[in-house]
Amino acid sequence: MAWLYLIVAGLLEIGWPVGLKMSQQADSRWLGIAIAVAFMVASGFMLWLAQKDIPMGTSYAVWTGIGAAGTFLVGILFYGDAATFGRIAGVLLIISGVITLKISH
Repeated sequence: MAWLYLIVAGLLEIGWPVGLKMSQQADSRWLGIAIAVAFMVASGFMLWLAQKDIPMGTSYAVWTGIGAAGTFLVGILFYGDAATFGRIAGVLLIISGVITLKISH
């Protein structure tokens, strides 16, 4: 169950940078901030649950890895971020690190 909590925490981690991005527009500033705070709290809570059974270093690395890779994907799909070879290779390295941590747990 702890790994499910951790995956959900990582997916929720994607929401707060999106909220901060939304808050850069004047018409959605407060909504974006509220979304960012809500996702931070929810993600942190799920990470807290996961850390009851998963070591802190592993859970934090997986949490940030899922969040970073997911945010990267959202940036490309919805915000026009560049999808260069180097950026994609970097995210694939992050994902491979997360997989290695899961396998070695």
